[in-house]
Amino acid sequence: MAIAIKAEGLRKVYCGKPALDGLELHAEAGTVLALLGPNGAGKTTTVRILTTLSRPDAGRAEVGGYDVAREPRRIRGIIGVTGQHSAVDGRLTGRENLVLIGRLHRLGRAEAAARADELLHRLGLAAVADRLAHTYSGGTCRRIDLAAGLINRAPVLFLDEPTTGLDPRSRLELWTLVEDLVRDGTTVLLTTQYLEEADRLAHVVAVVDHGRVVAEGTAAELKRRAGAEQLSVRLQHGADVPVAAAALRRIGLVAADPAAGEVCLSTEDGARMLTEVVRRLDDVDVTVVGVEVRRPSLDDVFLSLTRAGDRTAPGVAA
Repeated sequence: MAIAIKAEGLRKVYCGKPALDGLELHAEAGTVLALLGPNGAGKTTTVRILTTLSRPDAGRAEVGGYDVAREPRRIRGIIGVTGQHSAVDGRLTGRENLVLIGRLHRLGRAEAAARADELLHRLGLAAVADRLAHTYSGGTCRRIDLAAGLINRAPVLFLDEPTTGLDPRSRLELWTLVEDLVRDGTTVLLTTQYLEEADRLAHVVAVVDHGRVVAEGTAAELKRRAGAEQLSVRLQHGADVPVAAAALRRIGLVAADPAAGEVCLSTEDGARMLTEVVRRLDDVDVTVVGVEVRRPSLDDVFLSLTRAGDRTAPGVAA
């Protein structure tokens, strides 16, 4: 499959501190690449370089086969961008904002108007299309921003925290739209603070910290790296915990809590382990009243791979 986005050894320094420090990533055409990382990790700096808004101090990057440093105009013609902050002009209506963006993309008047109308309906904005944008809620402005990024039918779309400020229903609608776009062949680079967003949408997740990719893979692969499943077993009587712990010690016991009446085991196969646990506890006359299998989440991946140390240039290298 063709590579739509590629970065090799990207480095960017602000005020003597590296925002990017040898960042490497790639996204295949027609997929979603999600960038996860704490504030100051370098996500937005990466987006700015890939969208030709900033030049790297070292390394190279390509979008759609074009070099970001040598062919920025070609790249601008094939990308759509929705940034963290609203670019909506409050003095224009939503429709006028979209038509203006379409004209800036060199669409004809009729085509720009038709495309604006299509997106207003698709994003549930038709009812407010002819109101001045300064009267919109934050969530409505966010959807207008997204529509502006889609106006030119770009084959590569950059979404920098696109669902910030959206209510849960609007967020789900946006996720469905992104899935539709990808089915039609669009490549999406997504930065997000919502881990469930990356879990649902991304084909590949890249975890960024201190300007580098510290882990990359599918959500399932990264979850497996975060550790085994945890099988929590609740007993009928807390006093049975020591007996249960002794019976389970050789098959993965990691914790015993008499006060809560629980024992916890680490396992690669919770369903198989459950049968063995129940059998062993039955052998020692301990009654089980509840079981929970907890699988690692992207939250666990995020916390295990990113550090809480000093951040570089807060508010600059997002």
